[in-house]
Amino acid sequence: MTLATEFIPLTVEGLPALAAEKKAEGWRFVQLLAVNTDDGIDLIYSFMKDSLLVNYEIKGVQKGTVVPSITDQFLAAFVFENETHDLFGVDIKGIAIDFGGNFYAVSQKEPMTIISPEQKAAREKAAKIAAAKAAKEKAAAEDKPAADDAAAMEAKLAGMDPEKAAKVRAAMEAKAKKEAAAKQAAAEDKLKDLDPEKAAKVKAALEAKAAREKAKADAEAAGKEGE
Repeated sequence: MTLATEFIPLTVEGLPALAAEKKAEGWRFVQLLAVNTDDGIDLIYSFMKDSLLVNYEIKGVQKGTVVPSITDQFLAAFVFENETHDLFGVDIKGIAIDFGGNFYAVSQKEPMTIISPEQKAAREKAAKIAAAKAAKEKAAAEDKPAADDAAAMEAKLAGMDPEKAAKVRAAMEAKAKKEAAAKQAAAEDKLKDLDPEKAAKVKAALEAKAAREKAKADAEAAGKEGE
């Protein structure tokens, strides 16, 4: 005997009518499979009749979405529905035999995952690295226009009267110092609310960054003077 199978989309709202229809037509309930995905929980209801296995898929069930029980039509579904509730956090209402979240005694609450703690840690680390890289690239992109503007200003100053150019440079440096002081004050204000140890680390990191930026600016200034 050859077993034929197919997958058909389904909605939460259409589930009760589907279950009643399958019961009336003499189908047998096989299983409810829950799959944890990035878009939510996928629910797959499988029914079989003769040599045909049909799977109905509800995609991306979100936290808080109420899914009706089909135990009024297929009592055997209570096992799968309790499991789906306990291990995946799906809110299934009206289960004929409802264990109230105690069907399984597990060390970790839903959602159930098939990855190991080591794999989870590796994924989280990779996500942090990717986020840091994205932030660095964004900062570099934001710094580029400023660098271009500075280069354009230097080119303009080079064509000015030396005395006037010196005054403009002095004004620009005063403005930069004022902005840096304001930024430092804002940072200090934020640090007040942090744990002292964490605040000290953040402050040290900010000071190190400022030192690097100053060294870079000094090196660029020295290079211009030598030209």
